[in-house]
Amino acid sequence: MIHQKTAVKIPIGSVVLEGNLTVPSGAKGAVLFAHGSGSSRFSPRNQYVAKFFNAQKIGTLLFDLLTNEEDQEDIETAEYRFNINLLAERLIGATEWLNKDPDTKNIVFGYFGASTGAAAALIAAAKLPNDIAAVVSRGGRPDLAADYLPRVVAPTLLLVGGLDTVVIELNRQAMEQMSAEKKLVIIPGATHLFEEPGKLEEVAKLSTDWFLRYLR
Repeated sequence: MIHQKTAVKIPIGSVVLEGNLTVPSGAKGAVLFAHGSGSSRFSPRNQYVAKFFNAQKIGTLLFDLLTNEEDQEDIETAEYRFNINLLAERLIGATEWLNKDPDTKNIVFGYFGASTGAAAALIAAAKLPNDIAAVVSRGGRPDLAADYLPRVVAPTLLLVGGLDTVVIELNRQAMEQMSAEKKLVIIPGATHLFEEPGKLEEVAKLSTDWFLRYLR
């Protein structure tokens, strides 16, 4: 049985963010998703991956990093999408909220970050070394978290499409700055969004295995 809370509201500072929290019965851990710019809790790719996690008794929180007003402003001005520190603070706030929620306060947490959201996830993981047990980056930009990479202690899996050549190099450079356990997996034939047949399924399976190993 899956216990689901729809439309959870997460107060963080002066804003309230909306999300969907799913906690399967007997869940040992929960993964917070940090989406990339222009995306939201409704990201079909993240929802697809989340279903894999739920099937393996891993809880998930998909939530918006920005309010509706901020999102509209960002579309016009791009003011927020590269404000990685703000996005990281939102992720930290959501983690602290989960730490107090009766359904999740006794389980361990991981982060799944996509694109710029991966940088926010790595910064948040560096700032919460005792709370975050593992990180997965999908087509991520860890270079945008450069100042924090040496402080990350959570085992980190970096997944990049084989055709996403610029991002592959950025991930390789970022790995050199990380002292935590880390692994870079290049998925052959995949572009940045892993839209090719079967590629997102590979992402989901690799990510599920990573979290099952560390969310204990």
